[in-house]
Amino acid sequence: MNGPTERRSPEAQAEQLVRDILKAAQGWAREVSPALQPAVRAVCIRLGEMVADQRNYFAPVSGQQAAERTQVMAMVAKELASRAVTEGLEKQLAALTELELKSTSSWALVPSAQGEWVNTAVQFLEQQGKALPSDQQPDPYWADDVVAGVIASVRAVLGVDELTARTESQYPGGRKSGEAPPDDTE
Repeated sequence: MNGPTERRSPEAQAEQLVRDILKAAQGWAREVSPALQPAVRAVCIRLGEMVADQRNYFAPVSGQQAAERTQVMAMVAKELASRAVTEGLEKQLAALTELELKSTSSWALVPSAQGEWVNTAVQFLEQQGKALPSDQQPDPYWADDVVAGVIASVRAVLGVDELTARTESQYPGGRKSGEAPPDDTE
């Protein structure tokens, strides 16, 4: 057990974050019919990978901490895409890929891309729900609720700062348009 001043390695931090994301995926999957659970888990894993790639949306920290956080988030995104995590979900992840729900740099950099990916995830889950017999189909807004909850859960696990995210979307790099970037030679 780590003491209050003992720091865990980046690898240990990444492993814990992945475990927490997978736990959230299981939690959201439990909320739906067993036939829809793999689809919900796939969406959670893919969105977790994407949110981990939103490194510019985390609250600013000092240079060494920023480097470590970047390393940890890269490991989280890589592990969420690994065979060990995705095994058994290949069909659902392939369907998501066909809908272009995959991690790209635009997810992290272009605010409108996030909305597009959210809509794609909702569309995917709605399609999965409609494929069920009518007596097993979830309510009309279940996919919206699941995707919103998944994103909130994953962001909370990873520590995304919503205020920083909104500021970054308005002022990329934390500065107003036209301002020179800060000098990093300190």
